[in-house]
Amino acid sequence: MKSLKLSKRFQRVLLYGIVLATLVFFLKWLQWNFLIIDNAIDIYIGILAILFLTLGAWVANQLIKPKTIIVEREVSISDSKTFSINENAIKRLGISRREYEVLQLLAGGHSNADMASELFVSLSTVKTHVSNLFQKLDVKSRTQAIGKAKELKIIP
Repeated sequence: MKSLKLSKRFQRVLLYGIVLATLVFFLKWLQWNFLIIDNAIDIYIGILAILFLTLGAWVANQLIKPKTIIVEREVSISDSKTFSINENAIKRLGISRREYEVLQLLAGGHSNADMASELFVSLSTVKTHVSNLFQKLDVKSRTQAIGKAKELKIIP
């Protein structure tokens, strides 16, 4: 008989516990609903702020991302002992003897003033020769001129 009373007592405590837990859950749910309803605009503004912050960070990341372009070129390295000048290319391009000397000095890294003093000509003459070389080789810079001349095997 005693075990039966204990069992009924336990059942009552369990029932009260379940009812109280359900009531607490219901009250918390109501509090949450009122919180959302009372502060709905603030919550929506916060969500929009987070979305715009994320979008702004993504756009900034895209703008500052380095734009790296990798250019692969085949570079021919010739052995200076077996190098022979391509006379046909020089004739075909119409490069004069003096322009060829200027091209060799260009490849040596000389400035216009250095070339003028070495060739015993004026600075404007050297500039004219360099300009003519650019036209004949169809390039726009000294580096391109040297590269094209090496490609055509005009200079070593």
